Amino acid sequence: MNAYRSFARSLMSNSNWSPATKLTPSVLKTEVLSGLTVALALVPEAVAFAFVAGVHPLVGLYAAFIVGLITALIGGRPGMISGATGALAVVMVALVAEHGVEYLFATVVMMGILQILAGIFKLGRFIRLVPHAVMLGFVNGLAIVIFLAQLSQFQVPGTAEASGHGMSGGEWLSGMPLIIMLALVALTMAIVWLLPKVTNVVPAPLAGIVIVALIVIGFGIDVPRVGDMASIEGSLPPFHIPAVPLTLETLQIITPYAVILAAIGLIESLLTLNLVGQMTNRVGGASQECVAQGVANTVTGFFGGMGGCAMIGQSMINVKSGARTRISGIVAALFLLSFILFASPLIEQIPLAALVGVMFMVVIGTFAWNSFRIMRVSTKFATFVTILVTVVTVYYDLATAVVVGVIVSALQYAWVNASRISARQTINDDGAKVYEINGPLFFGSAEGFSQLFDPAGDPDQVIVDFAESRVADQSALNAIEGVAAKYHEAGKELHLRHLSPDCTKLLTQTGLIIDESDDDPDYQLAAHYEVKTGLFGGGH
Repeated sequence: MNAYRSFARSLMSNSNWSPATKLTPSVLKTEVLSGLTVALALVPEAVAFAFVAGVHPLVGLYAAFIVGLITALIGGRPGMISGATGALAVVMVALVAEHGVEYLFATVVMMGILQILAGIFKLGRFIRLVPHAVMLGFVNGLAIVIFLAQLSQFQVPGTAEASGHGMSGGEWLSGMPLIIMLALVALTMAIVWLLPKVTNVVPAPLAGIVIVALIVIGFGIDVPRVGDMASIEGSLPPFHIPAVPLTLETLQIITPYAVILAAIGLIESLLTLNLVGQMTNRVGGASQECVAQGVANTVTGFFGGMGGCAMIGQSMINVKSGARTRISGIVAALFLLSFILFASPLIEQIPLAALVGVMFMVVIGTFAWNSFRIMRVSTKFATFVTILVTVVTVYYDLATAVVVGVIVSALQYAWVNASRISARQTINDDGAKVYEINGPLFFGSAEGFSQLFDPAGDPDQVIVDFAESRVADQSALNAIEGVAAKYHEAGKELHLRHLSPDCTKLLTQTGLIIDESDDDPDYQLAAHYEVKTGLFGGGH
């Protein structure tokens, strides 16, 4: 059973949602409150990722607002939340440190353009090639990453940022401050868990944040708050053309970063799109999401933002709060802007413990706990891929983990299919030997195919029948040509049967004898083939 689909069913049962839900006052209330909850969770995340990238907190907040608003308006999946993310920030830090923030803005613009092109050329559809084992690893790895990111809130305010290394460089809380922090986190988690059992009038994460904030403010409890990270007060993001020289050297600097950021952003966004789609029974939208992410990042680069992509943690908060339309994402972005413009003193009083508690519940809900059961009954290789992707996600980054998982899965698939090539050998009424090929013929099985034949011991007439096979690529055509050359050298005649029209067309030009019939397959060859004419010195 799909591990994250079971979580999706629980979410939908709690929200009483169906695909035909109309925009009623009740639904609108749910969307607005969900958006408010997401906006509150976005503030410390955006500030933290700005610190990671080495830029001013407002650069992260502007990105969260602009990227979140545009993708909510035109993205491929209603309910998804986008903003500044850690996966992108860790790549940006080297660029900012070496060349400055203006080069970052230029890079974000190019990143957006590349993502728009990916959407136009429909490259997003290739996300369907990601195996289920990789998706499980992605979900589990992201849950662990979200959990580890919250640990920085258990440090003395200011020490982690000052170190420039996130949670690894800060001074940890201890004694009574740590006990109070843990108690408030536990209280928030208890509220988020218990409230849906009583009422769905208010999203549980929002209730947890508000109740714990009122307790902390009302009793004057001294715990780290949002304002201890940085001030979030600011103005509207101004239009700003990146102040970089328009030279080839600038292009050489920003292009590698733009390509990496575009790839990471799209991979994380499309995988999140699939995950949210499983939860909301929606399909498609990959190309639209690519364009939306691209437009959002292009605009962000011109308004002083650090760029962004889909955020699985905030998307889970939104979905779990009952949101299913674009309204929640739009509201979240507008609330975030209002925090920056008008409500910064109030928002800065929110205790970080409340936000950590919400994110810990997101971790519990995001992690595919059923994957442990799935791994017990699935193949050892699938289990290995799931663990591999999880580990690489945690210790390196998401894009690398997914690429590694897909490559390893593809190699294993090629290896298994390479061993499937075989031939049933018979002698027909005319005394010709017939090789009935079974299994796909491609680069992995080409060598095994060549070893099936015995040119020296076979009769003068040999027939190779591909009715139960499929010729897939250039290596397959080369293998057929190589076998034919051996029979020609032995002075024997080789006939080929049941090849697709494009294989027939290409191989006929080499002088091979191909017996065409009405039941020839009609699949297309998946590779360009360079025809080698004159193989037999003029043919037969």
